[in-house]
Amino acid sequence: MATGSLPDSLRPLLEPLLGQLEQVATPARARLRKVRGKGDQLLLELDLTRGLLEAPPTSPVAALRALQTPTLRGVVTALEKAAEDDTVVGLVAHLGGEVGYVPAAELRAAVTTFRAAGKRTVAWSETFGEMSAGNSSYHLASAFDEVWLQPTGDLGLMGVAAQSTFFRGALDKLGVQVQLGQRHEYKSAAHSYLHTEMTDAEREMMTRIVDSLTDAVVADVATARRLTPEAVREALDAGPLSATEAVDRGLVDRLGYRDDVYGAVRGAVTSTGRELRLRYADRYGKPGGAFAGLKDQLPSGTGKGVVAVVGAYGPIGLGRNGGGNPFGGPSIGSDSLTAALRSAGRSDDVRAVVLRIDSPGGSAVASDAVRRAVLDVRAGGTPVVASMGSVAASGGYFIAMPCDRILAGAATLTGSIGVLGGKQVVKDALAKIGLTRETVSAGRYADMFSTDRPFDETEWARVETWLDRIYDDFTAKAAEDRGMDVEHLRSLARGRVWTGIDAAERGLVDTVGGLSAAVDVACELAGTTRGEVDVRAWPKPNPFAALNPPDSSEAPAAAHAATLAVPGAPGVAGLLGAGEGVGPVDRVLRLLVAEAGLPAYGALTMPWRIRLV
Repeated sequence: MATGSLPDSLRPLLEPLLGQLEQVATPARARLRKVRGKGDQLLLELDLTRGLLEAPPTSPVAALRALQTPTLRGVVTALEKAAEDDTVVGLVAHLGGEVGYVPAAELRAAVTTFRAAGKRTVAWSETFGEMSAGNSSYHLASAFDEVWLQPTGDLGLMGVAAQSTFFRGALDKLGVQVQLGQRHEYKSAAHSYLHTEMTDAEREMMTRIVDSLTDAVVADVATARRLTPEAVREALDAGPLSATEAVDRGLVDRLGYRDDVYGAVRGAVTSTGRELRLRYADRYGKPGGAFAGLKDQLPSGTGKGVVAVVGAYGPIGLGRNGGGNPFGGPSIGSDSLTAALRSAGRSDDVRAVVLRIDSPGGSAVASDAVRRAVLDVRAGGTPVVASMGSVAASGGYFIAMPCDRILAGAATLTGSIGVLGGKQVVKDALAKIGLTRETVSAGRYADMFSTDRPFDETEWARVETWLDRIYDDFTAKAAEDRGMDVEHLRSLARGRVWTGIDAAERGLVDTVGGLSAAVDVACELAGTTRGEVDVRAWPKPNPFAALNPPDSSEAPAAAHAATLAVPGAPGVAGLLGAGEGVGPVDRVLRLLVAEAGLPAYGALTMPWRIRLV
């Protein structure tokens, strides 16, 4: 692994780490060459008990944490490739815990492609939920030829539930006064801080979400298991089921332990005279794990065009990717994402772009900057297709809507075309722990966003005007991008969150499908086929790239640049007072606000406290 581009100040620190990573990768490559050179039979394994990453690691720390964790894209790509490999004879998947409804649907599609090539597939689990729901995990398992369950396990196919957490009571006890405005009644991100229970509009929206997702799971399970939807509904209403009950209802094929599963699979797929080797699916064809995408943009020598997959993962803010915490999840910086889009649009090799979005939204102006970059790429003749992950709502929807096509998972949470904004008054809360502050200001509105006092009537009117302006801009651009009458679009907006399948029926997205389907659509728009292009992450995922500053904002490396400092979470400054400094008290307050779950990312943030089980 090359280290020549590292800054001299970082070389002594990072060279040992890079050497260790190379020691991990080199034996894996050698073993891979040895296995594939012999032409023995391969039985792929998929172990989702290790978790599943949607986004590749973006920092050295995240890369180390993700060493043993497969990526969704890596697994899907491996299964599609293995379907065409005669040495691969089957797939055995160890499932446990919830994988998420959208990842489960994308993996189901990949498993279906693998099965269609005549490969045997078996899923097994100790339990699909132990005193808990196992909906998405079993939803995935139902796509396999055979489902095994440990005799002491359960089948937690119980229907979908959604939870919202309300902080109003706790904030009242702390003495925090919340002043938030929203556009409109379904923009429930504000409800958690303004109410102690669901409003009628929020309950209506949440009920439709769980009904829609449950309907989709029931239909898929019924088709895969050759049962009637009524039979699956009856089982769902009787759940959780014991292992024997699951077999009796036709939802599970066989009971047994790991050795039983592997013994049966080996006996079914092993050919006389050929050795059967095991290989993790995420390591099939490449080292895998945290390194699964590191070589995606190296020259392949094939001379093929490229479909560039540009990732947009996490809340959206201004500046660079990364945000505050190298131990936390990814975030989208508008500078980094627009640089990636510009780079792909300028490349002679790129035939089309797939913008993969898994984001609850955030800053309105950052989202608008990304939208403009998408339009610029399209204006240059490169088609752009949006592929929505588990969530692409509010600002996440804003950056999807200008694409040539939008694909969402059936369970994707999307829409949330609405706005919220305001502040929390924490003066009384600080007084309870002995902290007092005084402000001296010049200018009528200099301390308007101070958290030491409420907005007055004039200031609140300005906030309301701001909310109206952003909402009008959002809905007008959404109507333009989706080719709708603006009044019709606004009837679907009002801050309401839709599932992907409901959004498709209403024209907010074009069709239901995963990342692979989005790549096929991108190829179609570009006038090419999957076999004529390489599908690559763009830019090349590299957790160390952020350590080497780019030469300019137009350099490809600008897409990698990240903010490694630890300021407040994006948008918290506006909630705590835009004019405040970043002294010790403010840093503590911002961390407390972020931990309390207050809306920290901006005006275009969805109700991100929705939890689906």
